[in-house]
Amino acid sequence: MSVTALIVAAGKGERAGGGLPKQYRLLAGRPVLRWAVESLARHPSVQAVRVVIGSGQQELANAALNGMAVGELIEGGAERADSVRAGLAVIDADAVLVHDAARPFCPGSVLDRLVASLEFHEGAAPVLPVGDTLARADGTLDEAVDRNGLVRVQTPQAFRLSSLKAAYDRWSGPSPTDETSVLRAAGMKVAAVEGDPALEKLTRPADFERAEQWLAGRLAPRTGMGFDVHAFAGEGPLMLGGVEVPHERGLSGHSDADVVLHAITDALLGAAALADIGEHFPPSDPRWKGAPSSLFLSHAVELVRRRGAIIDHVDCTIIAEAPKVGPHRDAMRRRIAEVAGLSIEQVSIKATTTEGLGFAGRREGIAAQAVASIRMGILK
Repeated sequence: MSVTALIVAAGKGERAGGGLPKQYRLLAGRPVLRWAVESLARHPSVQAVRVVIGSGQQELANAALNGMAVGELIEGGAERADSVRAGLAVIDADAVLVHDAARPFCPGSVLDRLVASLEFHEGAAPVLPVGDTLARADGTLDEAVDRNGLVRVQTPQAFRLSSLKAAYDRWSGPSPTDETSVLRAAGMKVAAVEGDPALEKLTRPADFERAEQWLAGRLAPRTGMGFDVHAFAGEGPLMLGGVEVPHERGLSGHSDADVVLHAITDALLGAAALADIGEHFPPSDPRWKGAPSSLFLSHAVELVRRRGAIIDHVDCTIIAEAPKVGPHRDAMRRRIAEVAGLSIEQVSIKATTTEGLGFAGRREGIAAQAVASIRMGILK
C-alpha cells in the first residue's frame, strides 16, 4: 500500500501568540511545521509528504522546510475542508495520512496502528480516553456529562484515498474539524486505534511551554568529533566551509577537498553513531570525484534528523598558516548554516596556526577539527 502524508498547515494560529502562525514558531530551535513533517517522513510506510499552506505563507514555509523533500507547496483555502481538498487533488497514492501541523510529535507506533487498520476499514484515527470529569459550564459549573464511551480524537488520521475523496464529494455541511466526521457522514467505518499523549495539539502559549518541557525530558545530549586534512595541490582558489577562498594553491582530494565541511560532517555522524564520512562517501567511488562537500554535510544532517535528533551547535577550528580565515569567517558560517538548516548563531568557525611546526607549519596543507553537539532520543 502506497502512503502519502498530507500536513495541513494553512491556519493562522493566532491564539498561540508569538507574532507568527503557530506552525512556524520555533520549538527547541526548530519550526513546529518541520517537527511535524519529519515525524511522519521518517516512518518506513510513508513514501511521500505534501504540505498545504495558507495564502502568503510561502516564504515562511520555505524557510521552515529548507532541504526537505515535500514537493511543491500546496496553497489551501479559508476553511480546513478547502485545504484538505486542495491536498487530496494532487495526491496519487493508495492511502493518505491527514495530519495537523500543530501536532509536531508523532510516535512511529501510532502510525503502525493506523496503517495496519486500513486493511479492514476505510479510515482510522488515534484516540485517547477522557480521564477528567466532564460538565457543562457557563461561568459556573452545570450538570455533569457522562464520560463513558467518550474519547479525544487526534491526528494523523489514515484513510483509503479513494474513500476520503468520495466522502468529501458527498459532504455538504460546514467545514469539519477533522476528516473522520466526513467519512462517518458518508456511512463509512472509522477504526479507533490507541493514540498517544505526544500528539497533543499546540494551541495556546502554555502548550509550547509544555512541549519544550516534554522534549527536554526525552532528549539526551551527545557530542561528536571530526578531523580532516588535505595537502595543497594545483592552483587556487580553495574551498573552505563551502566558500571559495582566494589562494595561490588549491587542496588535493577526491571531492572538492573542503576540510571544514568534511570535519563537520564526521562530527555529526559521530554524534549520532553513524560511522564516518568514508563509509558513506568512499573515495574509491567515482560518483564523488570533484563533488561539492555540501552534499556530504546535507546527507549527514538528514541522517541525524531522521533519528529524531536536534542539532544544537557545530564548531570547527581551521589549522593553517595561510590563507587568513578572518575575512571569510562569516561567509563560511552562513553557508554552513544554510546547508545544515541552522541559524548562523549555531555555527562557529575559528582558526589557528601551529607556530611553524609540522606539515601545516611548513605550509604543505590544511587541517580542520570539528565538534558537533546534538540531542537525540525522541520518539522511538
